[in-house]
Amino acid sequence: MQQKRCPLRASLPFCIQVGDTQRHCLHRVKASAMWSSFLLLLVLLTGCVNPVIGYSDGKVSIACGDMVPQHGYDPSPEPPPYTITVDKSTFSPGDNITVSLQVAPSHPTFFKGFLIEARDAGKLDYPAVGSFFLTDPHQSQLLQCGHTQGSGVSHKAGTKKTQVQAVWASPNNPPQRVQFLVTVVHEYKVYWVKIAGPVVTLSGVTAAPSTAVPAQTTSSTALSTPFSSVECSQSKSCLRDPVGCDPESDPRCFFLSFTADEAGGSVMFEVSGPAEGYMSIALSLDKWMGNDDIYLCVKDGGRVTISAAYVSGRTHPELATEEALWGQAWRLADGVIQCRFHRNILIPNRFNLNQSYFLFLAHGRSHQGEIHRHDRQPLISNIQKLITGPPEDLSGSRSPLLIKFHGVLMLTAWMWTVSTAIFIARHYKHFWPDTTLLGQRLWFQLHRTMMVLAVVLTSVAFTLPFIYRRGWSKGAGSHPYIGCTVMALSIIQPIMAILRPVPESPRRILFSWLHFGVGTASQVLVAVCVFLGAAQQALLLPSPWSPAVLTGWVLWIVLTDLLLLIHSCRRRSRGNKNSDDKENILFVQFERWQHGERGREKQQARTNEQSSGIQFTQLSATCAATNVDLTGMSGKERTRGDWFSAGSLEEQHSLVPPTAVTSPASLHQLTEIAPVSCILS
Repeated sequence: MQQKRCPLRASLPFCIQVGDTQRHCLHRVKASAMWSSFLLLLVLLTGCVNPVIGYSDGKVSIACGDMVPQHGYDPSPEPPPYTITVDKSTFSPGDNITVSLQVAPSHPTFFKGFLIEARDAGKLDYPAVGSFFLTDPHQSQLLQCGHTQGSGVSHKAGTKKTQVQAVWASPNNPPQRVQFLVTVVHEYKVYWVKIAGPVVTLSGVTAAPSTAVPAQTTSSTALSTPFSSVECSQSKSCLRDPVGCDPESDPRCFFLSFTADEAGGSVMFEVSGPAEGYMSIALSLDKWMGNDDIYLCVKDGGRVTISAAYVSGRTHPELATEEALWGQAWRLADGVIQCRFHRNILIPNRFNLNQSYFLFLAHGRSHQGEIHRHDRQPLISNIQKLITGPPEDLSGSRSPLLIKFHGVLMLTAWMWTVSTAIFIARHYKHFWPDTTLLGQRLWFQLHRTMMVLAVVLTSVAFTLPFIYRRGWSKGAGSHPYIGCTVMALSIIQPIMAILRPVPESPRRILFSWLHFGVGTASQVLVAVCVFLGAAQQALLLPSPWSPAVLTGWVLWIVLTDLLLLIHSCRRRSRGNKNSDDKENILFVQFERWQHGERGREKQQARTNEQSSGIQFTQLSATCAATNVDLTGMSGKERTRGDWFSAGSLEEQHSLVPPTAVTSPASLHQLTEIAPVSCILS
């Protein structure tokens, strides 16, 4: 059988026809070309994709620069459960420092891989410095990172480990500050990059004042452990809220610490606190925000950005363009933001840390790295503190003293003075109607004195927030507007009282209603203003106790006033009823007395008539015996005694006065003198 070669034999020598037709040959050529195209495409794709490489043997020299494992995954955003420690904080050229990497006691776990380097703390992006010696060659190995052999230490196998150690040897010409950085691999997909370790300082180095800013990096690393307050007032100064809290165990602790290095060239700051967006500190020459040195730790996704800023007046902070900070590290856990950074004592256009400042600690919200106004009043140190001075445990407050005085004076004026003055005027004027003091009624003197005192206290308290804020407070809501209204009504009320008409004036009723209306409106607005003021961040009253106390005060005022009104009404109604009863009783008694008097008068008249008749009869009998005729006398003559002779009357006028002889006594006298008269006649 004759063999026929494929026409494409030159290009595909493996395509040979043995007893096959040309059609079969072409079919095999097409299949071979398809597989060749697929292989070529695969090669092109793999050439455009970075290789994913894992080094379980620890030979990770390729990662010495950025210290990032070539695993193809992002670093873990969680706080690393590992700690890095050193056996000394200062060193000299040629000294040895033992560096330890271990699992944090609060997180029992393990790690499989690691990479340890020592770098210039002011140039963390630069290559490693110094070299290491191994303490356990079975677990670790030396790497050449940069130009120095042994400048890095890594794992030797992918076994589970809980602690490793290595000894770092300082070079002959070391930098002033050296920081240890560690990358730790827990699992293939879970690792942490550049965990910030301790910073050690070169002994005997004094930083000379300089206006040049060293080339420093703004890159930051993750903290391995939370901050602690154990060394407060011993090796570092601290400002905390609540007082005495520990950020290591209390997630609600707001914490600021700072300490100067032994060389006296820089200061390390540590900031911690529960915040949604950012934590910040400020150095200020006074207790008012404005013209201050600001340092921000802003949450940006799963990381924290640390930067310096400056604020002019009450404006948004302006970020610094120069790289003023170094040795930056951060930690995010359980809603707590923690950051650490170093700053040289002398930096152009920044505050000199060799001076004393008030310290501010604030927090607030942020969105995509942009900060908003702080949620609460900043924690402000009570005294100015020398930043490079001796360690001290500082105290602070979130409520400025002027704002506290504002609240105290307002509550005193309206909770006690005004309420008492209104009670006296409304309910005690009827109890003390005639009691006077210095020529005026007692209730009026007390009411007027207390109201004048309330106006004075309100005026003083009204000015204090403006002095503190140095203007209008835009972030206080409706509280200042209502406060201004209350202040205006407080001035109008005494002016109306001075210009009030006399009680007999027909316009007095108009004044009474206006006086009552303005006073009631002031009380209602004050109650609203007090509740709004208690919620102000500058006052920082405890919640929910402060609203409960204020609610109790309002209920006490309302209920007491209501009870006194009810008591007054009942007393008045009882008094009116008693008056009516007394009037009825007196009227009945008067009628009885009048009726009795009339009866007695009639009885007396009958008695007098009877007595007069008897005595006149006796007198007639006497005169008859003496031959005196009385029957012919008229009644008038009988009455006046004209029956006496003129001579006899003139002689006897001292014995019988010329009065009506109607009473028994007169008749008795007449009977006594009658015989004489009869004889004389």
